[in-house]
Amino acid sequence: MKSPGLTLVSHEGKPYRFDAGSLCTELLTTGGPGEFARHEALHEPADLLDWVERSRLPDGLEMTVTQGELAETRALRDALFQLVADRAHGRPARGRELDAVNAVAAGPPLAARIEADGSRGWAPGATVARLLATVARDAVELLTGPYAERIRECGSHNCRLLFVDTSRPGRRRWCAMEHCGTLHKVRAHRARRAEGDG
Repeated sequence: MKSPGLTLVSHEGKPYRFDAGSLCTELLTTGGPGEFARHEALHEPADLLDWVERSRLPDGLEMTVTQGELAETRALRDALFQLVADRAHGRPARGRELDAVNAVAAGPPLAARIEADGSRGWAPGATVARLLATVARDAVELLTGPYAERIRECGSHNCRLLFVDTSRPGRRRWCAMEHCGTLHKVRAHRARRAEGDG
């Protein structure tokens, strides 16, 4: 079984592990609306298949992706991005984004099955529409469930990654301690030293 989390790469080219806390928030690492379009990672159908392979979904999911389905994926992601960001900042949900997510969630999801060796697999007939319904249903569960109040944006001044704080104490501040958490500690240490030298 996969451990949750994606390997992301910093602006400096250093890889780090980021646990977004849920399937739907993992999709938000592929880009977003407005200013986040510059981080777009879903350019070709193969890019979506790569995300599926890296996501918390169990291995072995096989499907084909068209350009139109890729556009549908980006549209769902952008609506989810807005809803999750609004929740993280205590803003009311927007009707258009709610309608978009609810419409996709109403479709049939991916179907899991038990393989002969006892492992988890996928029933035949996986499609992008079923994948998106699965992601949208995950968002419904997140935004209406006990972790809705634990949706956060990274506490770093220049990082906007969104995640669900699934830690037991519920005090996670950073996308990843070894990335933004460490950078914050270094900046704070330098600031204290500068004050001491002054």
